[in-house]
Amino acid sequence: MRKILILTIGCLIALPALAEERCNVDKAKWRPVEELKAELGAKGWTISNVKEEDGCYEVYGKDENGKKVEIFFDPATFEEKGSDD
Repeated sequence: MRKILILTIGCLIALPALAEERCNVDKAKWRPVEELKAELGAKGWTISNVKEEDGCYEVYGKDENGKKVEIFFDPATFEEKGSDD
């Protein structure tokens, strides 16, 4: 019974963290998506689509090595924020 109580409390504490967005940036601070596309294009990326997901830009395309990518970028800094992998 004690283990169940501890697990339940742990899950309740973790739930708010799971609900947070990957990027938490005020919309007024977002840089235009065209700037992100230009930066990635200059690095040799081929962009097929960019959408807004979890408060980030999610980029679909191929990197400079031709590898298929789906990567999240901070919309203000263009810092990579990981992927769904």
